[in-house]
Amino acid sequence: MLLDMAADGFGERVVSGTRADGLTAAGLREAAAGGAALLRAQRASALVYLDVNGPVFPAALFAAAKAGVPFVPINYRLSAEQQSRLLANHPGATILTGSQREAVSHAAYGPTHTVLSTQDWITRASAAGRSAPLDGDEGRDPAVIIYTSGTTSEPKGVLLRHDNLVSYVLGTVEFGGADPEDASLVSVPPYHIAAVANAITNLFAGRRCIVLEQFSGAQWVELVRSEEVTHALVVPTMLARIVTADADLSVPSLRSLAYGGAPMPAKVIEAALGAWPHVDFVNAYGLTETSSTIAVLGPQEHRAAVTSDDPAVRARLGSVGAAIPTVQIEIRDVDGVAVPSGVVGRIWVRGEQVSGEYAGSGSVLDGDGWFDTRDEGYLDEDGYLFIGGRTDDTIIRGGENIAPAEIEEVILSLDGVDDAVVVGVPDDEWGQRLEAAVVAARGATLDPESIRELVRARLRGSKTPDRILVWDELPRTETGKIVRRRVLERMVQDSSAATA
Repeated sequence: MLLDMAADGFGERVVSGTRADGLTAAGLREAAAGGAALLRAQRASALVYLDVNGPVFPAALFAAAKAGVPFVPINYRLSAEQQSRLLANHPGATILTGSQREAVSHAAYGPTHTVLSTQDWITRASAAGRSAPLDGDEGRDPAVIIYTSGTTSEPKGVLLRHDNLVSYVLGTVEFGGADPEDASLVSVPPYHIAAVANAITNLFAGRRCIVLEQFSGAQWVELVRSEEVTHALVVPTMLARIVTADADLSVPSLRSLAYGGAPMPAKVIEAALGAWPHVDFVNAYGLTETSSTIAVLGPQEHRAAVTSDDPAVRARLGSVGAAIPTVQIEIRDVDGVAVPSGVVGRIWVRGEQVSGEYAGSGSVLDGDGWFDTRDEGYLDEDGYLFIGGRTDDTIIRGGENIAPAEIEEVILSLDGVDDAVVVGVPDDEWGQRLEAAVVAARGATLDPESIRELVRARLRGSKTPDRILVWDELPRTETGKIVRRRVLERMVQDSSAATA
C-alpha cells in the first residue's frame, strides 16, 4: 500500500540511490512486483538479504511484502558459522548476497536455499513481470524479521508485522511531505531497524534516500555536499568522528540531522550544535521491537537546552525527548507498578507499532499490550524520557545495584576521554567489581588513577572503578552499541594474564 501510494503520487521522482543512477518510485514498484513474482516462482519461504545497503535493499523489502514472505536482513559481516545458525531458521529461503561475499558465506547455505547475487536478482526481477494480488490478512502477516545485535547474548529474531510498520509510518510521517529536491543520507547497515524504517518513511515522504555503507567522517561530509543532502541519520560514534574530522565541515544543504541507537555524549552534541547552528537536530529513541522511534527530542528543544539557564531545561539535552503521539510510555518498579515522575524504573511502552514478538517464541506483551523494553530510565515532570541503560548491564557490587551508564557519563565528560565503558568483573569478595576501559582523544594522554579520583569526587567510592585500562578502541557494533560481553572477556583475560 505504501509503495503504491508513493508510485501513484510521485512516480518519476528518484527515491533510492544517487541522482545519477537511483530508482524512481515507479521503478521501485516495478522491481518489487517482478521480485515478488520471482519469489513465488521459487516458492521461497523468506527473502534473506545478506549484502551491503543500497538501492536493491528497498526493492527486496517490498518484493518480499508483495510475495507474502518475511524479509530477513542478516549481518553479512558474521562468520559462516554464525550465518549458518541464523539461516537454519529459514529453510527454503531465497538469499541475496554480494558476489564478493559468496565465497565467504557459502558454507552457511543449506541445501534448500536458493542463492543469488544481489545484481542477478534485481536483473531477473526487472524482467519477471507482476505477481498476482495477495489473499488473507496481510496486516497481521510477518513483514520483517530482524536479528538483534547480540551485545550481551545470542541474537533473537524480532518479528515485525505489516501492521506494526505501517502504524509507525502513518503516525510519524506526512505523505509526500518532502520537497522534490530533498535527500536523506542513512549511515546504518541494512540489518538494523533504522535501515528498514528509513527505507519506508523516506519513500512515504517522497524523499530520496542515499546510503553510506563504509563510513568515515570526511567521506560523510563530502557526500552530504556532493549529493546536496538535506536530512541525515547517524549514530553517536559517527557524529563524534564527523565533528572531529580533519576536514572542511561546511554542509550548507543539510537541514536536519537525526541521531540515536546509543547514548550521546553531551560534549559531542554540543560541538555539533556549535558547528552547524543552522541544522535541526533530532534525538530519536526506539528499539527493534517497537518498529523504530517511540520518543523524540526535537530541534527547538535542543536549542533551548543549550541556551537555557534553567538546569531542568538544560538537562533535557541528555534526554531522548517525549513519546510520539501514537505511543504511551510508563515507568514501572520491580513489582510492575507504575512510579511517579523522577523515579527510576523499567521503561514500558504500548502502541500499535509495538511488536514485542520473537520468531519461534511468540509475544512477550503483557495482558494490556505493554512491552518491557528492559531499559531503565525515568520521566521528568513534563514527560521527557531519560535513559539509564539496560537492566541487563546492571552491576551488583556487594548487594548494591550500580548502573554503568551513570559512571560512563562522568568519565566521558572528562577532558581527553573519547570513549568509555564500565563493566562488572566477577569477584570472590564483592560478587562483581567495577572495571573500566577508556579511549584517549586524539593527541591526549590519560592517567587512569587521575580518572578514578575524578570519578570518586563526582560520585562516591562504591561507584569508582577498581581498575581503569586505556585501550586503542572499544568493541562496538556498526550502530554504535558497545559489545559488553567482548569487553568483559578482554577484562577477564587481562586479569588472568596479570596474575599468572
